[in-house]
Amino acid sequence: MKKILVANRGEIALRIMRTIRKMGIQSVAVFSEADRHSPHVLFADEAVCLGAPASAASYLNAEKIIAYCKELGADGVHPGYGFLSENADFAQQVTNAGITFIGPGPQAMRIMGSKLAAKECVKGFNIPMVPGIDKAINDIALAKETAQQIGYPILIKASAGGGGKGMRVVEKDADLEEQMQRAISEAEASFGDGSVFIEKYVTSPRHVEIQVLADNYGNTIHLFERECSIQRRHQKVVEESPSAILTAELRKKMGEAAVMVATACNYTSTGTVEFLMDDELNFYFLEMNTRLQVEHPVTEMI
Repeated sequence: MKKILVANRGEIALRIMRTIRKMGIQSVAVFSEADRHSPHVLFADEAVCLGAPASAASYLNAEKIIAYCKELGADGVHPGYGFLSENADFAQQVTNAGITFIGPGPQAMRIMGSKLAAKECVKGFNIPMVPGIDKAINDIALAKETAQQIGYPILIKASAGGGGKGMRVVEKDADLEEQMQRAISEAEASFGDGSVFIEKYVTSPRHVEIQVLADNYGNTIHLFERECSIQRRHQKVVEESPSAILTAELRKKMGEAAVMVATACNYTSTGTVEFLMDDELNFYFLEMNTRLQVEHPVTEMI
């Protein structure tokens, strides 16, 4: 690649552009009218305005981004994180235009973008998962039956999206119907997909994620863990590495499991596999983030 358009702004755009410059590759910045004088715009070799400040009119305007790639001769696109970084349709459009999408393939993004599809994908790889039902559910009778089988408390989760939206903890049968309807409504409003499923609720969990890297030749490695158990409203507040609770044996097992998750969906590029751990140090596959993680500098430091 000789010229890369960075489809993002702020800190991550600057980090990508600095690396691009070290590699002797030209960079193209995109910006909204509100970001015209931002550092990433001034740093880039070229910069183009996408439109009005609203994200929908600028950083989420896939057609305009691809059009600028063609106009300026950019042969690669780096999405950074946020915005279009986990949009499989955008990745497909970039690829169809003959431009390199610097990230995972669209199919892997689609699989891991759905928690239910992700669970189905890794089933045959002996990766531990939280007990529950691995299909969309909207029947209250079946939900109650499932809850009684795995035992309360349970967690109702949206298949799409994240950030705690479409998520409800249920302690008893009497609350199940109301909380399920709330989860479905919130999932539909937030993600356009009301699919929810049920898992056993892991009380006082630790949250540990593993950074993985995969090339186009079938080679996948992990770069150890980041612990992100300190959270507020399902948003990570502090990440640290190495985790103080992992033994060498447990770190090895979790790293191997993360590599298997990536292998299961033919993953390429950088990604993060997230696990929950209970108070007995049993770990369970949670999800995979199919992009450069915001917290990747923690891994760079170790």
